[in-house]
Amino acid sequence: MSDGRDADLSGGLEDVPVLCKALTPPTFQYSTDNVQGPGCSVDPGEVTLPGCPCLSSSCRADSCSCLQTYGQAYESTGRLLNRDGPAPGYSSPVFECNALCSCGDACSNRVVQRGLQLRLEVCRTTSKGWGVRALEGIPRGTFVCEYAGEVISFGEARRRQLNQRADENNYIIAVREHAGTSSITETFVDPAQVGNVGRFLNHSCSPNLCMLPVRIHSAIPRLALFAGRDIDAQEELTFDYSGGCGTQRPAEALSAGGLQRKPCHCGAVNCTRLLPLDLSILS
Repeated sequence: MSDGRDADLSGGLEDVPVLCKALTPPTFQYSTDNVQGPGCSVDPGEVTLPGCPCLSSSCRADSCSCLQTYGQAYESTGRLLNRDGPAPGYSSPVFECNALCSCGDACSNRVVQRGLQLRLEVCRTTSKGWGVRALEGIPRGTFVCEYAGEVISFGEARRRQLNQRADENNYIIAVREHAGTSSITETFVDPAQVGNVGRFLNHSCSPNLCMLPVRIHSAIPRLALFAGRDIDAQEELTFDYSGGCGTQRPAEALSAGGLQRKPCHCGAVNCTRLLPLDLSILS
């Protein structure tokens, strides 16, 4: 595959090949999971969360300590988000059963950890550079892929963003979760050099994916992307870089924090014309 056609960008790391028909596939280190980056004091792959003692093949809400503590995130089939619980756009974190749990791999509370199960293709777009499209229909609530990369500190995220050239893409995602009345947990993920198929997803002001923090083995969340609506085959997959799920955002200044804002080419009716920029990283 010297010309890169139909190449599997994951190099066999994913259960389902990530196709790319480009003549020159992008260069980066593929990783299915988050990795420990500069300033991160905890290895994201380390198992630190307690497990449940369930001996059944699939956990039940009335007896599983994981589900009783954190809630039932998925339907009983273990394929879709629970419409009675965290629907797309829901901001609370999700906890899955982990390596210390006694339940089987078929447990319905194990979804994101199973990895990529859908046929996706990385492709060139007309005005947005690289992008990702679905090669099959995806029902609402289905887990699509992670946004995996280096987990870095706030200081490293700030340093990287300030050192970026005007022609470089900013891949850093900052996730802030409220834990109690005054505590805020921050996670910074950068897939620029080490990442997965999620690094190629474009922004849209009216996206078809929603991002949810999902904890499995570690207290460090994995940034999971679920279908916010039914998605057709050949449709481009997008999410809102600002963390929303298609809600209208106010218009933003062309320049901010001394940086020139980049235009948004999503084409949505509610497009704000500029890509989101997290100025808190620069403060």
